[in-house]
Amino acid sequence: MSGPPGLKPLVAVGQVTSTPDKELNFAACAGLVREAAHRGACLVFLPEGFDYIGSDTAQTLSLAEGLDGDLMGRYVELARDCGVWLSLGGFHERGRDWPTTQRIYNCHALLDPAGHLVAAYRKTHLCDVELEGRVTMKESSFTNPGTEIVPPVSTPAGKLGLSICYDLRFPEISLALRRAGAEILTYPSAFTVPTGSAHWEVLLRARAIESQCYVVAAAQTGKNHERRTSYGHALVVDPWGAVVAQCREGPGLCYAEIDLDYLHRIRREIPVHGHRRPDLYGTVAAAGLAAVP
Repeated sequence: MSGPPGLKPLVAVGQVTSTPDKELNFAACAGLVREAAHRGACLVFLPEGFDYIGSDTAQTLSLAEGLDGDLMGRYVELARDCGVWLSLGGFHERGRDWPTTQRIYNCHALLDPAGHLVAAYRKTHLCDVELEGRVTMKESSFTNPGTEIVPPVSTPAGKLGLSICYDLRFPEISLALRRAGAEILTYPSAFTVPTGSAHWEVLLRARAIESQCYVVAAAQTGKNHERRTSYGHALVVDPWGAVVAQCREGPGLCYAEIDLDYLHRIRREIPVHGHRRPDLYGTVAAAGLAAVP
């Protein structure tokens, strides 16, 4: 779906509380997608773990599916029915190596309005953190790291660069995507409360300012199960670093117009991309990504 000629493209950013119940999660996400489509959004973003958040490693692995499985098939139909692009960030994917590794990938899938899988980025930075007495996560114990950064994808809202959650802490990936032509950076996430309250907004705004891109961050919120609560605060940051949309508490949507004329004006006025000194500190680039002026 797209708006009338002359209007800026509208994006919708989802905030959900996923649980181990895949059916309830799909019903909640589908409701948000349909609401966003009715409002005229051309692109709808869902967070990491939109499919489910398991209560332990065994459950997380047992519930995982392939990209050709039933759940992704239902999202394909949803994209077609609603006529929207879907950014499905953080799908628990059983890859081709599942039979031998018994490990999954954290996959950001991008569907177009025809339901085609346009891109699939597999999370490259896995979240292994231990905050004494507060948070312990060991994503690498059951997840394979991705091996490549995906080139930005042209959408009605702009050229979309795909990342996931913990990737936010690594500016190298955002700069590599910017160098490859990205205009919108995505960080679908499931931040914890301790890390989110301290780092979430400031990191998202920093990525927007340094790359001069829009930054879109769908988020998990609230109590996912007995041992996990997510921070929420799904938001959109413009290329100047201003928060232009943010979800309230609880599941829901926020909306933002993407103004690419404004983005390119900022890049002209403060041309940091052209002021870099690769002769002094090298170039942040990624294998397989061609540079765009």
